[in-house]
Amino acid sequence: MTPVFRFAPSPNGELHVGHARSALECYLQSQAASGRFLLRIEDIDTGRCREPFVVGIFEDLAWLGLTWEQPVLRQSQHFPFYQAMAAKLEDQGLLYPCFATRTEIEAAANPAKVDPDGAPLYPGLHKHLSKIEIEDRKAAKQPFAMRLNMERALEAARLKSKSAPLTWCEYNTEQIAQPEVWGDAVIIRKDTPASYHLAVVADDARQGITHVTRGYDLFHATALHRLLQVLLGLPGPHYAHHRLVTDGNGRKLSKSAADTSLRALRDAGATVNDIWRMAGFPVE
Repeated sequence: MTPVFRFAPSPNGELHVGHARSALECYLQSQAASGRFLLRIEDIDTGRCREPFVVGIFEDLAWLGLTWEQPVLRQSQHFPFYQAMAAKLEDQGLLYPCFATRTEIEAAANPAKVDPDGAPLYPGLHKHLSKIEIEDRKAAKQPFAMRLNMERALEAARLKSKSAPLTWCEYNTEQIAQPEVWGDAVIIRKDTPASYHLAVVADDARQGITHVTRGYDLFHATALHRLLQVLLGLPGPHYAHHRLVTDGNGRKLSKSAADTSLRALRDAGATVNDIWRMAGFPVE
């Protein structure tokens, strides 16, 4: 089987050196394995994603010397596909509607209980609404997300795997998955018919991705992804979570923090070799 790798950025800002690290890791690994390298645009968040950033992604990666297969999959063009995947979970009785606002969740949550991203762990505000209450709220056009009933999901996964531990392969080492640390995660957002977790799992499967290489900030998300893969009957890729590129204070580079982008560095005179070195790759 030919190995398949992918780089999947979100066009909600300009790429920075941290993105270059991930893209180069994926690209070099694909070359070493005589594999395929795909580029995927993860733009399900249509409110924040912008077309100029998509163009910028293509330009930055080409400048770094990367090439990728065509066509490029864009998630915003495939919402029905994600809806169909979510329906499979709903048919198993694993999803429920949550009408709570972020403010309501934060007010009701235990401040000592947070998920791996540091967000308040969902306190189950609408987990046990009656059918009549749900119908009334929907009839009143109250926006809602669809959450995963983690207890039911874990039990369903246990039955599907015949009680085998939920694991994934990390750098050829077996890791025990603990998706319960995410609580009842959002599977369908209020503003779009998917979440990152659902879309990434669905797309990796349909594109035949065999190796997922990404930053360590997504390490803990892999447990939830493995759970969804088991529930949906999807294969699990090999995973590799590399170290993050940080600034002088040890802070992870971020689009939202306005870190120096690849475009800005290029405009300031940085060369491709400079970026490779900044991303942690030796060049001659």
